[in-house]
Amino acid sequence: MPSFSWRVWPALVPLFFPYAVASEEPSLLDGWHDVWFLRFLVNMLGYATIIVPGYFLISYFKRSNYLDRGSGLCYPAIKACVFGGEDKSGLLDDVSLSSRNEPDSGSSLKQALRLIFCAAGLQVSYLTWGVLQERVMTRSYGAASPDQEGEKFKDSQFLVFMNRILALTVSGLWCVLFKQPRHGAPMYKYSFASLSNIMSSWCQYEALKFISFPTQVLAKASKVIPVMLMGKMVSRKSYEYWEYFTAVLISVGVSMFLLSSSTSKHPSTVTTFSGVVILVGYIVFDSFTSNWQDNLFKYKMSSVQMMFGVNLFSCLFTVGSLLEQGAFFESLSFMARHSEFAFHAVLLSVCSACGQLFIFYTINQFGAAVFTIIMTLRQAFAILLSCFLYGHSVTVVGGFGIAVVFLALFLRVYARSRMKSSRQSAQPQKV
Repeated sequence: MPSFSWRVWPALVPLFFPYAVASEEPSLLDGWHDVWFLRFLVNMLGYATIIVPGYFLISYFKRSNYLDRGSGLCYPAIKACVFGGEDKSGLLDDVSLSSRNEPDSGSSLKQALRLIFCAAGLQVSYLTWGVLQERVMTRSYGAASPDQEGEKFKDSQFLVFMNRILALTVSGLWCVLFKQPRHGAPMYKYSFASLSNIMSSWCQYEALKFISFPTQVLAKASKVIPVMLMGKMVSRKSYEYWEYFTAVLISVGVSMFLLSSSTSKHPSTVTTFSGVVILVGYIVFDSFTSNWQDNLFKYKMSSVQMMFGVNLFSCLFTVGSLLEQGAFFESLSFMARHSEFAFHAVLLSVCSACGQLFIFYTINQFGAAVFTIIMTLRQAFAILLSCFLYGHSVTVVGGFGIAVVFLALFLRVYARSRMKSSRQSAQPQKV
């Protein structure tokens, strides 16, 4: 049996780590951390060391009727984590919804300036974030000259931790400084969205080692398809005919782009089987995250409270896994050796946290339709900027495929806004 496993293992390595085979290094099996699939499994085992004990604790508190007989200093914390504060009571924070639906008392000039501020904030935050993401994951640090190879940063999980710890700090300060609805959801329910969010972010960073950035952006644009499928399974949602039509258009456009992509010698400009598998993982995890968060919003909470709860568990999971693997201090050592990487990692986290705040503010002021248009334009700009900075080539057929994808996205926004306005006009007016 051992001899059989050693015969099979070299055949599996090209599937999950094609670049290692191309390099023809004799120490292929010595560095397991160079194989993305093994890193994925080790990360999941690290999260399991936190999830499994937590599951048994929650089950014990529920079986033992702790809510009725509990007391002491830990009682409020256990009650909030396991049982929550109150029952489900409507959707998102009522303050945000009511303020958005009220007629605007300010001038149109102020509204225009506010819209420009939101659009500029979203574009700057996420375009910078996208450029830095590609820079960190596909380029090396410490090379004194173009001929030198330098050192690449490989631990995507540490970047996820950096993003989450800053987002946790920002959302925590926001909750302290501004009045929030009374929180009622059991805290442990955030862990489901947190785990899927961690894995989707990890796949997002990891995929850039095997696919081009424009391919990743188009995959994000096409995630409406698995979101619809996950919505049917998780939330039992039903969809209109135009939603299925635009989903098919997006699939056609993405397929045109992928099939027409040209090959290049640089790893950041090609698409491999490993990259496609990781990208599928990103889409599946991200689709589950959005649908689970929709279910959580049935409790009375604000978007910032959601941001705090998810990032709290994300920090717990990632720092625990990093410490168990010994990768936390290795990543800090890499930051100490390369100040440029430290600057990029911090700026990456700042852009992510600021971008989330701009998302909440834009939806609060102008609604989801305007926000979706801004973010769709951001995706188009991100592809153009990546092609300009990092030399990605797009064929005519690929460009047409990109146009089909964004046409379908704008059709979705238009159809959704028309349906929403028709429903509002059909409702009887209150006297």
